[in-house]
Amino acid sequence: MNKIEHIGIAVKNLEDSNKLFTALLNAEPYKVEKVDSESVSTSFFQVGESKIELLEATDPNSAIAKFIEKRGEGIHHIAYDVTDIEAEMKRLAKEGFTLLNETPKKGADNKLVCFLHPKSTNGVLIELCQEISA
Repeated sequence: MNKIEHIGIAVKNLEDSNKLFTALLNAEPYKVEKVDSESVSTSFFQVGESKIELLEATDPNSAIAKFIEKRGEGIHHIAYDVTDIEAEMKRLAKEGFTLLNETPKKGADNKLVCFLHPKSTNGVLIELCQEISA
């Protein structure tokens, strides 16, 4: 793993949260996008070399909606940048980590992603991210 790519924060209202984080970080989000495969709308803020991703559910049955219902707004996941997501997935599976998807899928911010189940990572949802080549 190369670095922490971003920290994902589950929010009830993306528009309100964008205003809050714009004031907090003194910067506008550099990207706002909808990710239909995950039933979320997202926004990204650059903070030094890392990013903050805000996630709002677009479906009441989505993972983000269920997370907020159970735990409230807050840190949802930590994402790590990887060079070769498929090799990293194989390595982590061999190490005994539980992958939530068998193959990488397209995520937000031009990334291929895979999640590790929190039960295998001390209760923290981990996301692996690899930049999609142009």
